[in-house]
Amino acid sequence: MEAAAGEATVHGMQAEPAAPDWPRLGQGELDALARELPVLLGASRPLWHSPRPFSAAARVQTAHGEFFVKRHDARVRDVASLEEEHRFLGHLRAQALAVPRVVPGRSGATAIAMAGWTYEVHELAAGVDLYRDAHSWTPVRGAHHARALGRALAQLHLAAAGYQAPARLPRPLLASFDIVGAADLAASLDRFVNARPAVAAYLGASGWRDRMLGALGPAHARLRPLLPALAPCWVHNDWHASNVFWTDRSAQAQVQSVIDFGLSNLGVAVADLATALERNTIAWLELDEQAAAGAGAGGVGSAPLAQALLDGYCGVRPLDSTERQALLPLLALAHVEYALSEVDYFHGVVGNAFNASLAYHKFLLGHVQWFAGRHGREYLAALRRWLRGAGTQTSVPA
Repeated sequence: MEAAAGEATVHGMQAEPAAPDWPRLGQGELDALARELPVLLGASRPLWHSPRPFSAAARVQTAHGEFFVKRHDARVRDVASLEEEHRFLGHLRAQALAVPRVVPGRSGATAIAMAGWTYEVHELAAGVDLYRDAHSWTPVRGAHHARALGRALAQLHLAAAGYQAPARLPRPLLASFDIVGAADLAASLDRFVNARPAVAAYLGASGWRDRMLGALGPAHARLRPLLPALAPCWVHNDWHASNVFWTDRSAQAQVQSVIDFGLSNLGVAVADLATALERNTIAWLELDEQAAAGAGAGGVGSAPLAQALLDGYCGVRPLDSTERQALLPLLALAHVEYALSEVDYFHGVVGNAFNASLAYHKFLLGHVQWFAGRHGREYLAALRRWLRGAGTQTSVPA
């Protein structure tokens, strides 16, 4: 859905801005929310509205300072779901990782239900919001930033070690390791879809099962024997340059703090690293532009950025032998489960058939197919060379 001229827009599923699914935060609801969250007393009009599409969020000035207020539809995030994220944030803060503090209300709760919405309020993150307007599918700006992102992700994984919590319950817009991380791909696909009625309804009798098994099967077959040796841990699951704050605006800026744990869940560290590579080093939104220009769509992956990100990561947390072998097949599968969760959201919550189709055909099947094509194979080959030569004798399969 395109926005009318002059209408507020958010990041869309493609390069063009889109009309928002949710109304912006208003003065009346901020005043009502302040009854439970006194830090919002005296709230003025929001200073800035986030362009992220799946909730409504804003930076708000109050009598007590500035805060970040985020509102979710309760079908997407209820109180229990936000509390899962907040407990993980609390663990990371206790490990001295720089993440914003979630502000508790009068009752001590950090997630507030009101009028069919669920709210959370955060103190402002430390640092510069350098990628504030960057779409999640745009690459990081240069090797220095990529290296800094890798270092910071490794630091997060070290801080997350020891956090004990089960995997989150099925919800829209939630990354997971339930399909890719299972030994039986067919059975895990069936369980995932059957637990999400909106996904099952969207897929219907389209022959999706055979199509997905055919697309995912080769990469998963390479991954399957490695799965028992991958230690489970909670991870970020949405590691992009726009989800961290930076020390300054220079090309040499470092990561200062980390935000947006909405997709965090139980997974494995190397799958989180694969997601970081996919989010920050492949310009997915340029595929359509290249095709429209007749430029031979496909050359959108930057191996130098990927190698810089890996340099940064492995300088803090070196990959073990199994993780090195698992990284490349995981890259091809990195977006599978979140894309299905987007189908859950678009088909089951907001009723947007076009975006549901984009999520399934373009972002799930399309990403997997890109890695199997010429440009994807060239990108993976460059990473394979890096993995073989980065100070280790570990064998990385061809």
